[in-house]
Amino acid sequence: MSTDLVWYAAYGSNMTWSRFRCYLEGGTLAATGRAHHGARDSSHPRDTSAAWLPGRMYFATQTAYWGGGRALYDPDAAGMTASRAWLITPDQLCDIMSQEMKREPGADYALPLVPGREHRLRAGGGHYETVTCAGHLRGRPVITFCAPWAMASVAPLAPAPAYRAMIAAGLHETFGWDVQRAGWYLDSLPGGKACLTA
Repeated sequence: MSTDLVWYAAYGSNMTWSRFRCYLEGGTLAATGRAHHGARDSSHPRDTSAAWLPGRMYFATQTAYWGGGRALYDPDAAGMTASRAWLITPDQLCDIMSQEMKREPGADYALPLVPGREHRLRAGGGHYETVTCAGHLRGRPVITFCAPWAMASVAPLAPAPAYRAMIAAGLHETFGWDVQRAGWYLDSLPGGKACLTA
């Protein structure tokens, strides 16, 4: 298994290139007004791929930037989660992780390179501060972020329409799904269907 590059699996708004590139290049996303520092290495991903993660995506907890619930992932829940995998360096992934945790980029974390609850890295108690390996793709680990709690322990909360639309755009970029197909998938997720009235 090669670890000079790793796959970062995004399942929420980071499936869209316009959103994800802010974590590499820095800059402000117009939809939220949130400024990003960018990564030490701002190089574009070497590759991208659609990927299905074991576990379930759901919407819960209030996001200050979008309003409404945020996309979260429970690797231990039954189901499969649609994601977009970006092939990047471990340093780039560490800097993305720091930005997701609202920290300055530059720290190096011991990324989990094999699946299993016992190998997860918990860098804090926040919603994206637990890091897990979801499997392997083309001989490289697939790594993503999750919350330290189980999906069943939090109340579902519908996402804001703009946030849902950005995730739908990411599903279109990744899988080629049209609005109807993306909507069906999002409606099937805990907390997702309620966003029809959000």
